[in-house]
Amino acid sequence: MERLLKLIIIGDPTVGKTSFVQRYVNDTFRRDYKGTIGVDFALKVVQWSENETLKLQLWDIAGQERFTSMTRVYYKDAHACVIMFDLTQKKTFENTITWKKDLDSKCTLPDGSLVPCILLANKCDLQYREVEQVEIENLCKEHDFIGWTEISVKDGLMIDEAMKFLLDEVMTLFGDIDQDSTESQHNIRLGHTAENEKASNQCSC
Repeated sequence: MERLLKLIIIGDPTVGKTSFVQRYVNDTFRRDYKGTIGVDFALKVVQWSENETLKLQLWDIAGQERFTSMTRVYYKDAHACVIMFDLTQKKTFENTITWKKDLDSKCTLPDGSLVPCILLANKCDLQYREVEQVEIENLCKEHDFIGWTEISVKDGLMIDEAMKFLLDEVMTLFGDIDQDSTESQHNIRLGHTAENEKASNQCSC
């Protein structure tokens, strides 16, 4: 059985959305991605179980404010959402509230419930930061995110784990997921920072 899922990736410009998609889909990283205009698309096939394959349609939506009038079209029929910000730029963190409110006002699941949305804090490989973990935790609780984690697109930290967590949430809504939780799921739900990664790959948080 094959299931098609639409996942949208939103957030301010330059927070690493396109790099995140390329890391997740192709396990590659480049520093010279051009800014997205409108929306870019990527496809990833995930073998979810012995009998089920997930075909993930990833919509990388431009962060420039001038494109947000089109977001209703881009959000349509989304099954899940990733909102990203840059730990070294507090304004991008503050703007995640605007992105989440925009999503919630324009898109819901068929039963009227909110689209499952995870908050990803990119660039945790850098020593400098402008956002503290308690701020992220509080924002997530206040604005109905299903969880959050710090990631490093550059180093590939917590990318697969974050997406596995999000897909678990989506498949739970379909009512056909194995109920066993993984340690990485638990970490993300509690807002951990990948401290269980090997020391050589650990976030400098």
